Amino acid sequence: QVQLVESGGGLVQAGGSLRLSCAASGKIVSINAMGWYRQAPGKQRELVATINSGGRTNYADSVKGRFTTSRDNAKNTVYLQMNSLKPEDTAAYHCNAGISSGSVYQLYWGEGTLVTVSS
Repeated sequence: QVQLVESGGGLVQAGGSLRLSCAASGKIVSINAMGWYRQAPGKQRELVATINSGGRTNYADSVKGRFTTSRDNAKNTVYLQMNSLKPEDTAAYHCNAGISSGSVYQLYWGEGTLVTVSS
């Protein structure tokens, strides 16, 4: 059984920073792309950032220049460094990852961590 667990969310003032982590555990042979998505109250889930196995990154326009994603393959962990936070960044942040457990390849999601940015 593979699990993704996010951490690092919390309450921060506008202009502040937070660093989210997402650790994968369980029967893992390899991890392909990993990503961060967010869902604000009353809105659809949206892409924030992705990073492939080679470290290539992709960002939503709304976070470019403020957010940085990275990964530690030895720890099966992906990070999201969020700087210059704005109230509109308030959302539940979820990570996902394409993980092979041998004969099975599946996209897994974490439960999410809440980020609240006050003005």
